[in-house]
Amino acid sequence: MSERAAKNKHFTLIRELAAADVLTIGNASCGTASIFLCLNYLDTQNLAYVWWAMGLLPLALVCDALDGIVARKRRHSVYGADMDSLADIVSFGVAPATLAYTLGMRGGWDAILLIYFVACGISRLARYNVTMDSLADPESGKVKYYEGTPIPASILLVVVLAIAVGVGAVGPELWWGHVKLGMTLHPLTVLFGLSGTAMASATLRVPKP
Repeated sequence: MSERAAKNKHFTLIRELAAADVLTIGNASCGTASIFLCLNYLDTQNLAYVWWAMGLLPLALVCDALDGIVARKRRHSVYGADMDSLADIVSFGVAPATLAYTLGMRGGWDAILLIYFVACGISRLARYNVTMDSLADPESGKVKYYEGTPIPASILLVVVLAIAVGVGAVGPELWWGHVKLGMTLHPLTVLFGLSGTAMASATLRVPKP
Protein backbone atom coordinates (compact mmCIF):
# COMPACT_ATOMS: atom_id res chain seq x y z
CA MET A 1 0.00 0.00 0.00
CA SER A 2 1.38 3.43 -0.97
CA GLU A 3 2.13 6.08 1.67
CA ARG A 4 -0.64 8.27 0.24
CA ALA A 5 -3.17 5.43 0.49
CA ALA A 6 -2.10 4.73 4.08
CA LYS A 7 -2.74 8.35 5.00
CA ASN A 8 -6.19 8.22 3.44
CA LYS A 9 -7.43 5.24 5.43
CA HIS A 10 -10.81 5.53 7.07
CA PHE A 11 -10.74 6.97 10.62
CA THR A 12 -7.11 8.08 10.29
CA LEU A 13 -7.85 11.12 12.44
CA ILE A 14 -9.22 8.97 15.26
CA ARG A 15 -6.19 6.65 15.10
CA GLU A 16 -3.85 9.61 15.43
CA LEU A 17 -5.44 10.92 18.64
CA ALA A 18 -3.33 10.61 21.77
CA ALA A 19 -4.50 10.15 25.37
CA ALA A 20 -4.15 13.90 25.98
CA ASP A 21 -6.42 14.60 23.01
CA VAL A 22 -9.16 12.40 24.49
CA LEU A 23 -9.08 14.58 27.62
CA THR A 24 -9.27 17.68 25.41
CA ILE A 25 -12.37 16.26 23.74
CA GLY A 26 -13.77 15.57 27.20
CA ASN A 27 -13.26 19.25 28.00
CA ALA A 28 -15.16 20.33 24.88
CA SER A 29 -17.89 17.77 25.51
CA CYS A 30 -18.51 19.12 29.02
CA GLY A 31 -18.82 22.66 27.65
CA THR A 32 -21.18 21.59 24.88
CA ALA A 33 -23.37 19.62 27.29
CA SER A 34 -23.47 22.66 29.59
CA ILE A 35 -24.88 24.77 26.75
CA PHE A 36 -27.51 22.12 25.96
CA LEU A 37 -28.55 22.01 29.63
CA CYS A 38 -29.01 25.80 29.61
CA LEU A 39 -31.40 25.38 26.68
CA ASN A 40 -33.28 22.72 28.64
CA TYR A 41 -33.67 25.17 31.54
CA LEU A 42 -35.03 27.89 29.25
CA ASP A 43 -37.55 25.37 27.93
CA THR A 44 -38.62 23.85 31.26
CA GLN A 45 -37.58 26.35 34.01
CA ASN A 46 -36.25 23.34 35.94
CA LEU A 47 -33.35 24.75 37.95
CA ALA A 48 -31.68 21.34 38.17
CA TYR A 49 -30.55 21.80 34.57
CA VAL A 50 -28.69 24.98 35.56
CA TRP A 51 -26.91 23.22 38.42
CA TRP A 52 -25.81 20.45 36.07
CA ALA A 53 -24.73 23.02 33.48
CA MET A 54 -22.55 24.79 36.03
CA GLY A 55 -21.23 21.55 37.51
CA LEU A 56 -19.89 20.36 34.16
CA LEU A 57 -17.58 23.36 33.79
CA PRO A 58 -15.30 22.51 36.73
CA LEU A 59 -15.13 19.02 35.21
CA ALA A 60 -14.07 20.65 31.93
CA LEU A 61 -11.38 22.49 33.90
CA VAL A 62 -10.10 19.19 35.33
CA CYS A 63 -9.92 17.72 31.82
CA ASP A 64 -8.09 20.84 30.63
CA ALA A 65 -5.51 20.55 33.42
CA LEU A 66 -5.03 16.81 32.94
CA ASP A 67 -4.55 17.01 29.19
CA GLY A 68 -1.54 19.30 29.75
CA ILE A 69 -0.05 16.93 32.32
CA VAL A 70 -0.58 13.89 30.10
CA ALA A 71 0.77 15.69 27.02
CA ARG A 72 3.99 16.62 28.85
CA LYS A 73 4.51 13.06 30.07
CA ARG A 74 3.48 11.36 26.87
CA ARG A 75 2.45 13.35 23.80
CA HIS A 76 -0.23 15.29 21.98
CA SER A 77 -1.17 14.54 18.40
CA VAL A 78 -0.24 17.13 15.79
CA TYR A 79 -3.70 18.59 16.35
CA GLY A 80 -3.30 18.87 20.13
CA ALA A 81 -2.56 22.57 20.62
CA ASP A 82 -5.31 23.71 18.26
CA MET A 83 -7.80 21.24 19.73
CA ASP A 84 -7.03 22.53 23.21
CA SER A 85 -7.78 26.13 22.23
CA LEU A 86 -10.99 25.18 20.45
CA ALA A 87 -12.17 23.17 23.46
CA ASP A 88 -11.34 26.05 25.81
CA ILE A 89 -13.41 28.58 23.88
CA VAL A 90 -16.43 26.28 24.12
CA SER A 91 -16.10 25.44 27.83
CA PHE A 92 -14.69 28.68 29.21
CA GLY A 93 -16.01 31.20 26.69
CA VAL A 94 -19.32 30.25 25.09
CA ALA A 95 -20.65 28.12 27.98
CA PRO A 96 -20.20 30.77 30.74
CA ALA A 97 -21.70 33.43 28.45
CA THR A 98 -24.66 31.13 27.77
CA LEU A 99 -25.12 30.60 31.50
CA ALA A 100 -25.18 34.36 32.08
CA TYR A 101 -27.77 34.82 29.35
CA THR A 102 -29.81 31.91 30.70
CA LEU A 103 -29.90 33.38 34.21
CA GLY A 104 -31.30 36.72 33.07
CA MET A 105 -28.59 38.83 31.45
CA ARG A 106 -30.57 39.22 28.22
CA GLY A 107 -30.65 42.97 27.62
CA GLY A 108 -29.15 44.55 24.51
CA TRP A 109 -26.04 45.78 26.33
CA ASP A 110 -25.79 42.43 28.11
CA ALA A 111 -25.65 40.63 24.77
CA ILE A 112 -22.96 43.00 23.48
CA LEU A 113 -20.83 42.47 26.58
CA LEU A 114 -21.23 38.69 26.45
CA ILE A 115 -20.30 38.62 22.76
CA TYR A 116 -17.31 40.86 23.58
CA PHE A 117 -16.27 38.41 26.31
CA VAL A 118 -16.33 35.45 23.90
CA ALA A 119 -14.53 37.44 21.17
CA CYS A 120 -11.78 38.41 23.63
CA GLY A 121 -11.40 34.75 24.59
CA ILE A 122 -11.01 33.71 20.95
CA SER A 123 -8.49 36.50 20.33
CA ARG A 124 -6.50 35.65 23.45
CA LEU A 125 -6.22 31.97 22.52
CA ALA A 126 -5.22 32.79 18.94
CA ARG A 127 -2.53 35.18 20.20
CA TYR A 128 -1.18 32.55 22.59
CA ASN A 129 -0.95 29.95 19.83
CA VAL A 130 0.92 32.37 17.56
CA THR A 131 3.29 33.82 20.19
CA MET A 132 3.89 30.67 22.25
CA ASP A 133 7.28 29.95 20.69
CA SER A 134 8.52 33.52 21.05
CA LEU A 135 7.47 33.60 24.73
CA ALA A 136 9.20 30.33 25.55
CA ASP A 137 12.42 30.33 27.57
CA PRO A 138 15.33 29.55 25.16
CA GLU A 139 16.86 27.01 27.55
CA SER A 140 13.87 25.15 28.98
CA GLY A 141 11.47 25.73 26.11
CA LYS A 142 8.72 26.51 28.63
CA VAL A 143 6.44 29.54 28.51
CA LYS A 144 6.96 31.46 31.75
CA TYR A 145 3.91 33.72 31.64
CA TYR A 146 0.60 34.35 29.91
CA GLU A 147 -0.16 37.61 28.13
CA GLY A 148 -3.57 38.39 29.60
CA THR A 149 -5.49 36.14 31.94
CA PRO A 150 -5.94 32.54 30.71
CA ILE A 151 -9.47 31.81 29.56
CA PRO A 152 -10.07 29.01 32.13
CA ALA A 153 -10.05 31.79 34.76
CA SER A 154 -13.64 32.42 33.64
CA ILE A 155 -14.55 29.57 35.98
CA LEU A 156 -14.54 32.30 38.67
CA LEU A 157 -17.48 33.91 36.87
CA VAL A 158 -19.27 30.57 36.99
CA VAL A 159 -18.68 30.48 40.76
CA VAL A 160 -20.30 33.94 41.03
CA LEU A 161 -23.26 32.70 39.01
CA ALA A 162 -23.54 29.59 41.18
CA ILE A 163 -23.72 31.75 44.31
CA ALA A 164 -26.39 33.89 42.65
CA VAL A 165 -28.44 30.79 41.82
CA GLY A 166 -27.99 29.50 45.36
CA VAL A 167 -29.50 32.66 46.89
CA GLY A 168 -32.20 33.05 44.23
CA ALA A 169 -30.62 36.12 42.60
CA VAL A 170 -31.55 35.20 39.02
CA GLY A 171 -33.93 36.58 36.42
CA PRO A 172 -35.66 39.72 37.79
CA GLU A 173 -33.79 39.26 41.09
CA LEU A 174 -30.28 39.57 39.61
CA TRP A 175 -27.87 41.42 41.87
CA TRP A 176 -27.69 45.18 41.17
CA GLY A 177 -30.87 45.04 39.08
CA HIS A 178 -30.81 46.66 35.65
CA VAL A 179 -30.54 50.06 34.05
CA LYS A 180 -31.89 51.50 30.81
CA LEU A 181 -29.25 53.11 28.58
CA GLY A 182 -31.24 52.99 25.39
CA MET A 183 -31.04 49.22 25.81
CA THR A 184 -31.14 47.18 29.01
CA LEU A 185 -27.94 46.58 30.95
CA HIS A 186 -27.62 44.36 34.00
CA PRO A 187 -24.53 45.71 35.83
CA LEU A 188 -23.57 42.15 36.77
CA THR A 189 -22.73 41.57 33.10
CA VAL A 190 -19.94 44.14 33.39
CA LEU A 191 -17.93 41.41 35.15
CA PHE A 192 -17.85 39.53 31.85
CA GLY A 193 -16.70 42.66 30.05
CA LEU A 194 -13.89 43.15 32.56
CA SER A 195 -12.89 39.50 32.29
CA GLY A 196 -12.76 39.77 28.50
CA THR A 197 -10.61 42.89 28.70
CA ALA A 198 -8.20 41.15 31.09
CA MET A 199 -7.89 38.23 28.66
CA ALA A 200 -7.20 40.52 25.70
CA SER A 201 -4.60 42.62 27.54
CA ALA A 202 -1.09 42.45 26.11
CA THR A 203 0.48 44.19 29.12
CA LEU A 204 -1.04 42.06 31.87
CA ARG A 205 1.34 39.18 32.50
CA VAL A 206 0.26 36.17 34.54
CA PRO A 207 2.94 33.68 35.65
CA LYS A 208 2.39 30.25 34.08
CA PRO A 209 2.52 27.39 36.60
